[in-house]
Amino acid sequence: MEYRTVHGYRRAFVHAGSGPAVLLVHGIGDSSETWRALFPLLARNHTVIAPDLLGHGRSDKPRADYSVAAFANGLRDLMGVLGIERATVVGHSLGGGVAMQFAYQFPEKCERLVLVSSGGVGREVHPALRLVSLPNADLALHLLRLPGTRLAGRAVAAVTKTLGTAIGHDSDDLLRVFEALPDTTSRSAFIRTLRAVVDWRGQVVTMLDRCYLGRGLPTLVIWGGRDPVIPAEHALALHAALPGSQLEIFADAGHFPHHTDPARFIAVLQDFLATTTPSDHDPEFWRTLLRRGRPDDLADADAALTEENLSAVTRNVT
Repeated sequence: MEYRTVHGYRRAFVHAGSGPAVLLVHGIGDSSETWRALFPLLARNHTVIAPDLLGHGRSDKPRADYSVAAFANGLRDLMGVLGIERATVVGHSLGGGVAMQFAYQFPEKCERLVLVSSGGVGREVHPALRLVSLPNADLALHLLRLPGTRLAGRAVAAVTKTLGTAIGHDSDDLLRVFEALPDTTSRSAFIRTLRAVVDWRGQVVTMLDRCYLGRGLPTLVIWGGRDPVIPAEHALALHAALPGSQLEIFADAGHFPHHTDPARFIAVLQDFLATTTPSDHDPEFWRTLLRRGRPDDLADADAALTEENLSAVTRNVT
């Protein structure tokens, strides 16, 4: 773990290896720790940068802007401090939304895009996150301070896993995130981040309307077929909206496919890195796409958000 001060705030990040840069972006409430299994393998041939986003992990947690655009700016600034001009950006959950925003704001800095159980597609999200986004609902997070709360959380996690529920697939990871909010500062940063992307109706941020600008950007979409947090139907909509993207559904995985099957995940990621050519951003082509607007054949990408389509894809992958 290394540290740099950017705009007066301490930013923590893992920095390893050498070669073409790969930037790993974690999800809400999580940290760079989520990518630990990938570090030694990726660092053999790549420079690996895995930050703790502002408000998360070992980074500072100020009263600040926790929007996806602000996180994307933070990634650009960290790359600038480290002297990294371009990178393949891998984002999980909230980090996927941040990765898409980064590619949109700074296309000249994004060589490839890898979206893992990504936010920023459709409205659907687990009801618990919608509930916590409500005014004063965050007061329930103060229960984390009460004696026995963590023990109760572990008991619930064990039951969901034993019953084989969808949420049980991710119980260990969700418990890890739950236990990573030990103090008021951490909880406040979590709530600010959540409310920037979720309200009582679900996710409020979508990149589907701008995905056509990703034409020519090598993109890999990875999802768990049993994701209880962000439904796997979103993978289909994202794949349809991103021209030329590759889709991998881990049929038996939940919201953390990189944890459920790390060997398959790293194999898919390394193959993608080895067989695709980094994007060469052309500003004039970008302007042409903007002037033409969203193509009609991508305007109906939301139609992919159906259980019937998901079932068909899952059967094919299985």
